[in-house]
Amino acid sequence: MAYAFPGPQGISEISEQLELDLTPEEVGEYHAYLSALTPAFRLIEQLPDELPAVKYPRTPGYRPEGAENPHNGWVVKSNIKGAPQGKLKGKTLAIKDSVMVAGVPMSNGASILDGYVPDIDATIVTRILDAGGEILGKASCEYLCIAGNSVTGVNGPVQNPRVPGRSTGGSSTGSAALVAAGDVDMAIGADQAGSIRMPASFCGIVGLKPTYGLVPYTGAASIEYTFDHVGPMTRTVADCALLLEVIAGEDGIDGRQRNVQVQPYTEALGQGVKGLKIGVVQEGFARAETEAGVDDAVRAELKRLASMGAIVEEVSIPWHNIGSALWLPIGIEGSYHNIVRGHGVGYGGIGAYSLGFMKAYESWPAHASELAAPIKAVLLSGRVLERHGGRLYAKAQNLRRRLRAEYDAQLAKYDVLVMPTTPMTATPMPGPDAGPQEVVNRSWEMLLNTSPFDLTGHPAISVCCGEVEDRPVGFMVVGRHFDEQTVFRVAEVVHRG
Repeated sequence: MAYAFPGPQGISEISEQLELDLTPEEVGEYHAYLSALTPAFRLIEQLPDELPAVKYPRTPGYRPEGAENPHNGWVVKSNIKGAPQGKLKGKTLAIKDSVMVAGVPMSNGASILDGYVPDIDATIVTRILDAGGEILGKASCEYLCIAGNSVTGVNGPVQNPRVPGRSTGGSSTGSAALVAAGDVDMAIGADQAGSIRMPASFCGIVGLKPTYGLVPYTGAASIEYTFDHVGPMTRTVADCALLLEVIAGEDGIDGRQRNVQVQPYTEALGQGVKGLKIGVVQEGFARAETEAGVDDAVRAELKRLASMGAIVEEVSIPWHNIGSALWLPIGIEGSYHNIVRGHGVGYGGIGAYSLGFMKAYESWPAHASELAAPIKAVLLSGRVLERHGGRLYAKAQNLRRRLRAEYDAQLAKYDVLVMPTTPMTATPMPGPDAGPQEVVNRSWEMLLNTSPFDLTGHPAISVCCGEVEDRPVGFMVVGRHFDEQTVFRVAEVVHRG
């Protein structure tokens, strides 16, 4: 719709809605001044948009069915071949359906985006193709990526290849399933509360949430600008380090990136753990929701690391449990504003804005009844928080600095911190008749160890350290900002693919 400025009556109605108490004379004066701005706005409409170039040919693809999509991990299959040579030559990848691939439909797991087709490639997509990677399609994700139970996405439940009948985790559901099943070598996930690490834990693969800002978020659907992360999901730590080498670094667009420090991550491989100091965070164990056997599997691995020359010591960080509480007002009110007022992209951040995505997103109020239960929960709670003047969001943002300092104090003494990724293994999936309480609980119950590090921005990886009744157990390694190399050193020794 072309920009249009209302007449004096329209300005009067808006002033009443905003309770500005303007006199008719004042309405006339404001209208006279503000209507004069219209030529500038129309000029902007007429200028060509600045969009990143799309470099590699592709087709819209198709929705695979039946034996071609046994775990429902694919949303769209569309083969896109990259450069003839590069670090990822011979590697196949899936891209989470919250990340833009030009010309290929993108739903972000939501019915409200039905029919939307991006016109740009995310920066990481271009980098993958430039490095010779071959993209095979888009991977399923939860509805607007605000869930972790594998059932809220518009295309239906995603089955866990390692634990049939159980949850894949989320919200990077399809990415985890496709990697675990061997359908692709690598995948891209996004992580705002644990959405890379939680499914990696449930499926027994490798999932890294990089340092905040290390990997450009340009071209990915936002949940909350201050803790959006995107990163690699793979079957091996070596592939995870390789993919990070390709996608890390500033792109000159994403405002989340400040003083980014890139390392040669694959050089960390094979170095072992001898001499490394590992802090075992007590508060990450023996939680109320901890499943029997999970803590034991992680502690058994810690004993093995000690036998290999690592210095393993217990540490207490009481603020770790406060961290998951701090996440709530930031995550909920931030998501609420992103949905209700931010056109799905938010405000206040420097970046590449997709006008097509914003246009598709604005139809959500007409389809509010279709929203998944976790989205409805966010809208209800977000409106309550908004009525409190945003002060809980603001205070939590202030306190996240203290949270980061508490971890940093221990990371000054230890090379990495460790704990279980999720306190439980792959959970049962809610059935088709499950009520909102069960669906929302199953969506968020596993994020208490993962979500604090989205707030603090520390790199955190999940690798498999064993099993409980044939269900993988996730082992989480947390490092200093921009020190993914040390994280990979520990992760490589731990992981059992």
